Amino acid sequence: MTGLSPRTCDAIEKWFQSNFNLRGDLGAAVSVWQDGTEVMHLEQGFTNRERTRPWTAETLVPVWSATKGPAAVACLIALHEAGLPLNAPVVEVWPEFFLSGKEQITFAQVLSHRAGLCALIQRTPIFDYNAVIKALEQQVPRWQPGTQQAYHARTFGFLLDEIVRRITGADTLGHYFDEMFGAPLELDFWIGLPPEHHHRVATLYPGKMNLSAGDQAFMKAFNTAGSVTQETFASPIGLNAVQDFNQPHTWSQGYASMGGVSTARALAKFYSVFANGGKYQSLQIIPTWVQRALTQPLSDSQDAVLCVATAFSAGMMMDPINPETHQKSRQLFGPSESAFGHPGAGGSLAFADPETGLSFAYVMNQMEVGVLPSEKALGLVRALYS
Repeated sequence: MTGLSPRTCDAIEKWFQSNFNLRGDLGAAVSVWQDGTEVMHLEQGFTNRERTRPWTAETLVPVWSATKGPAAVACLIALHEAGLPLNAPVVEVWPEFFLSGKEQITFAQVLSHRAGLCALIQRTPIFDYNAVIKALEQQVPRWQPGTQQAYHARTFGFLLDEIVRRITGADTLGHYFDEMFGAPLELDFWIGLPPEHHHRVATLYPGKMNLSAGDQAFMKAFNTAGSVTQETFASPIGLNAVQDFNQPHTWSQGYASMGGVSTARALAKFYSVFANGGKYQSLQIIPTWVQRALTQPLSDSQDAVLCVATAFSAGMMMDPINPETHQKSRQLFGPSESAFGHPGAGGSLAFADPETGLSFAYVMNQMEVGVLPSEKALGLVRALYS
């Protein structure tokens, strides 16, 4: 039976309200789907600090790295259509990628952040797509590919974008995503926002320093000159300030790592397909191979960039499993071991749980500082499974 219990709905509503009363939310929305149907939607607050523009169900907001999940699915569908397995080398579709010892790097290694290409030596502007691709072709892997998990915070999107372009002939990954998913599913999620929707975008505000113990190692590395963490988040160069993501040009550019703009409803609807085994309105729209690739971890270890234990399937983040207890060491995506999704900088979060048929998304415009979502999102997830 589809639907949340009154107790669960009450718990979610109370935590959502307390995010405004106690945790500083300005504007936010949460959407929950079960078995392909939206069973809960909440929105509250304002899209600007002047409090002149109320947040509605149609409010769009930049979701940063929550873009990576949909981008990964676009790449997986392209691979499926081309008949390419995850363990195939990237050079099969991108011959120039073979330079500097990268001829054996596989699609699986790229998608699970184990390609060793998290940071570029060349100071290449993020605005110049062709220059970034050339720099990636020339880049020597920092580690032997496949031996070290290191979150490819920015380069991930360029790698996937070029792979999709090479396979499909699309002009961008964002356009391919819209053709394959966005338009057919009527998703209000965009990797490259059309100008006619610019007026709906909420203004982002940077977070205040209020770190948990789990964030300290990341922030120390992030602020240490020459660290792999700092280099990763600074290459390609540009778009390093929150204000940069309040610019229409950034929304329109379609950065597949962190340029997505969405409503909460659209992200949760997207993940609802994967919470239901790849089905949408009883139609199997996601190949079984792709669904399996999203639910099976390819890597689970201490991440050299994020400085925390993290697991990845083919492009999706998963909760790590403690090797001693064989239990989840955290529940960013709820209690299910097969759940997967992706957070975004500042606290946004979206995921699918195939065990329960649930999908979830939380978005906001008052960001927080930290490597992973804070209690604003985690409390909602706990309430969902209460």
